[in-house]
Amino acid sequence: MSKIITFGEAMVRLSPPDFKRIEQTEALNITVGGAEFNVAVDLARLEESSSWVSLLPDNPLGKLMRNKAREQGAGVEHIQFKADSRAGIYFVEYGASPRPSKVLYDRKNSAISNIKPGEINWEEVFAGAEWFHTTGITPALGEACACETELAIKTAKKLGLFVSYDLNFRGNLWSSAEAQKVTERYAGCIDMCVGNEEDTEKVLGLKSGSTDEDYSKLDQDSYAETAQMMIDKYGFKYVATTLRESVSVQRNNWRGMLFAKGKPYFSTKYELELVDRVGGGDSFSAGLIYSLINNKEPQDAVDFATAYSALKHSIFSDTNWIDKSDVEALLAGGGTRIKR
Repeated sequence: MSKIITFGEAMVRLSPPDFKRIEQTEALNITVGGAEFNVAVDLARLEESSSWVSLLPDNPLGKLMRNKAREQGAGVEHIQFKADSRAGIYFVEYGASPRPSKVLYDRKNSAISNIKPGEINWEEVFAGAEWFHTTGITPALGEACACETELAIKTAKKLGLFVSYDLNFRGNLWSSAEAQKVTERYAGCIDMCVGNEEDTEKVLGLKSGSTDEDYSKLDQDSYAETAQMMIDKYGFKYVATTLRESVSVQRNNWRGMLFAKGKPYFSTKYELELVDRVGGGDSFSAGLIYSLINNKEPQDAVDFATAYSALKHSIFSDTNWIDKSDVEALLAGGGTRIKR
């Protein structure tokens, strides 16, 4: 039985090579991604026992997604294949300043969005597990997924699992009002909440007075203030966030914060040269889960998670082909000279 369970959709990802636009390209690179898929795989890379739960189409694309999870060590024993259903697909078009990167989704009516009550036996899935992770993307796929997310979280809590939740607001899937209404149904069962200030306002209706209108000003005090508001309202044990400053399309500054034991803990700031930013936040969540389930202190936990997710930005993939030794080398002050 796996120690950590994640639940959510994965999609087939198609990306034009060489910074080409979708309408221009003659070929597409194929990978697999999805927030909860990414977290399960990243945890497996960190040598944790993790399993990803989802519903997939009973066709080669569904098997591709299952196989990609299994390839890196995530458990797939709870995957269900559905006949006459489809895989969600998304395209990533990589930009270079001043042209931003873009994402195009084709995910309507995917297999998981049509989940039926009782298709997943959560008590069986959670047997022997310690931690459950999901995100705000899953309930945004429709009321059926919202109900299943609520059931999963409440069952996990009842069985004594630690529950983490990434707010992950997606405005193309639902409105802020819908997100707040659904999340209120289970927010009190969440132990660790992950999300930036925009997510917090859109999903929980909470906003620090220090936050500017377009969320472009990364004020440490406002993040700590918002985290305290979240804890006061919902009783979260931990609140975590990433702080991304976009210098250009391919240059970002990256930092993490973990609010725990009544105060904020901030990581080192990393200057990133982006290869692929998709999945960076999921690697941060995975790094935190790995750290906290192994009883790291808050400062060590946020340092590890931020370093792990910073390294993810150097990898072309939704998932993080980085090992613990790579993270430890970076934390020890490893430079960028070639390793021979």
